[in-house]
Amino acid sequence: MTAMNNPSTESLGISTLEDISALILQSHDLNETLNNIVSLVARRMHSEVCSIYLLDEDGETLWLRATQGLTQEAIGKVSMKLGEGLASMAIEQGHPISILEPEEHPRYLYFQETGEEQFHCFLAVPLMDRRNPIGVITLQSTEKRAFSPTEISTMTTIAFQVSTVVTNAQLLNSIQQNKLQPAPTALETDDNHQQQSAIRGTVAYPGVISGPVYVLDEQSGFADILDEDNINISEEIDRLNNALEETRIQTLFLEKRVAKRLSEQDAAIFHTHLMILEDRGFIDQMTNEIRSGHNAPYALKKVIGEYTEAFSRMEDPYLRERASDTVDIGRRLLANLTGQQEKTLQFKRPGILFAKEIMPSDMAILDHEKLLGIVTEAGEQNSHAVIMAKALGIPALVGVKGVTKKVSSGSNVILDGNSGCLFIDPVEGIIEEYQRLEQDSSKELHRLSEFRDRPALSKDGVNVTLRANIGLISDVAVAQRNGADGVGLYRTEFPYMTRSNFPDRNDQYQLCKKIVESFEGPVTIRTLDIGGDKGLPYFSPPAEDNPFMGWRSVRVSLDNRDIFRTQIEAILMAGCHGKVKLLFPMISGVEEVRACKEVIEEAKNNLRQENIPFAEDIPIGVMIEVPAAVQMCKFLATEVDFFALGTNDLVQYMLAADRNNPLVNKYYNPLHPAILQAIKYVSDTANRLGKGVCLCGEMASDPLSFLVLLGIGIREFSMVSPFIPRTKAFLSDLNCSDATYIAEEVLQMGGSEQIHDFLVAAVNDLHSVT
Repeated sequence: MTAMNNPSTESLGISTLEDISALILQSHDLNETLNNIVSLVARRMHSEVCSIYLLDEDGETLWLRATQGLTQEAIGKVSMKLGEGLASMAIEQGHPISILEPEEHPRYLYFQETGEEQFHCFLAVPLMDRRNPIGVITLQSTEKRAFSPTEISTMTTIAFQVSTVVTNAQLLNSIQQNKLQPAPTALETDDNHQQQSAIRGTVAYPGVISGPVYVLDEQSGFADILDEDNINISEEIDRLNNALEETRIQTLFLEKRVAKRLSEQDAAIFHTHLMILEDRGFIDQMTNEIRSGHNAPYALKKVIGEYTEAFSRMEDPYLRERASDTVDIGRRLLANLTGQQEKTLQFKRPGILFAKEIMPSDMAILDHEKLLGIVTEAGEQNSHAVIMAKALGIPALVGVKGVTKKVSSGSNVILDGNSGCLFIDPVEGIIEEYQRLEQDSSKELHRLSEFRDRPALSKDGVNVTLRANIGLISDVAVAQRNGADGVGLYRTEFPYMTRSNFPDRNDQYQLCKKIVESFEGPVTIRTLDIGGDKGLPYFSPPAEDNPFMGWRSVRVSLDNRDIFRTQIEAILMAGCHGKVKLLFPMISGVEEVRACKEVIEEAKNNLRQENIPFAEDIPIGVMIEVPAAVQMCKFLATEVDFFALGTNDLVQYMLAADRNNPLVNKYYNPLHPAILQAIKYVSDTANRLGKGVCLCGEMASDPLSFLVLLGIGIREFSMVSPFIPRTKAFLSDLNCSDATYIAEEVLQMGGSEQIHDFLVAAVNDLHSVT
């Protein structure tokens, strides 16, 4: 085997990865993919043998699935249990295994079928998918020497790419198998009983509403595709093939762009897209549908629907989520087939939107004035649908499994966002009861409307500032209707999420300008906060086991300074049109703040050189949302003008509890004593050093939390707009001196349940007095 300690070694891994990516377009099933990979790697690594062993479904047995250099008859026959043989040692130890004279090793297993006794040098590297072993890739050579560190490092890099390709190839096989299985059928039920039974979901926003159903097709755009008669089969097949080729080119461009901006690993998501677009079975199914007399868009709709359904039946939640990849492919294919932009649902009259999942682009296009309520099958509490429902102040239920199959456009439903119940075509008795509840709800809304234009004032005359959290331009009108005193948090990532590429400086400036001009109070603009639960369709983050603790938020911005600087330039320009404050998310230390300030100076210099007016002295703030920022706040105060307490992330980071994980969300508790102590410390530090502090998490919307926060000393809050009148009404019956006493008592307590019970009793006492 040739030694690889030479200058060309540095580029070997990269060039091999590029060729492995190219193999995706040449391979159409798992076996072909594996055979192409071992052939390529053996050639590139100047090794006589390269083999791939994959772990069986039992998680205990490795099977030889492909080899270059061993006898082909051994494929599918040679296997070993974990704990046996040399290859399995790489999985057991979790790192590469390099062995000289493998036959002399006590773990060596002899397989007559392989003919491998002639090889004196052995290297095994584990193949992993999300920290789970899926197999091993091995090299063998007749040369009597150990593999060098450079060779091992190169193979480790290659193994990462191979793992991705293998996982996606297995995924395609799973799709084909699942598509052959009949979907489960619903049990027959008595129609009258079904009408009177409530379907339950998770409340995203409270309230009671009734109205007609609008169903958003899960492929969003396929709903309007109809079949046609008397088609020209040859023309439709040509039309399909042209669209496939155009979509492949688009996908390759996306892969290349992401790989160039980040890395090959980050672009791995597009491997699945490419493999599906080149999959002969996928193409043949659409072609056969056309030959059966269907037009190309209808054939695409039918096949994409089958693939998506196949994904949805997979047990692995991670694989189920990959349905979105299929939908993405379908959307782009449809756009290239029709030559039109993707279509979306249009409301003819006010109604309730039903969908499997609502994407940011869907919510951006819908007519919010006619949107009475939202029901989704997806159950994420921080999904875009939930955020929008809260911003619009409309009742919403999430996690209502299978609901889109139980309703049809035109059906009438009652959405009870107070109890989490949904009634489809309800009987008369239920309608009458909910009409009474809607009347009561309407009276409460009328009472709250009286507070919209009032100042936020406590019973004993203490002024409190209530600002709005917004994400889209449509939120502005909602904030104005609810009496918001400016914007405490403008989440700029949402406009990014609704686009197909990064908006340029002028687009961002015009959007910020419009929002700034809409409010007399200040508008706090948070720079791009992607990662974790927020991704951009054209900027895929790297695969991370825990993205909430990884490459996100300001870390992404500082690693992409051109994008960061462009956004800051737009914000500085918008500062000429009103009061603007600039906010940096997920700050953990002063070094990050100083780096952000360097970018601000770069942005200012660029604008000066172009003679573009901008705000010179814009207030700068940081989000306090990680424990490090709490501890560092007195040092951060020397660098900034204000703090924004982001309690949503602060709670989950301090308590190590993902609020969307059903296994641990019971530990996600804003009233945990550690959270209250942290907020108290930040508030006291800010007040002592003369810095502003605004609490902008969902914690402010809860009356119990608001009571103790007010007592701690917080005087500025930002919340979803519909909660502002409710909070003003609650505040008007509350003496700030009472809140201070209550907070002092709470801060002496060491248990969350004790704190909760004490606050409930306190609120009841306050109501009984008033």
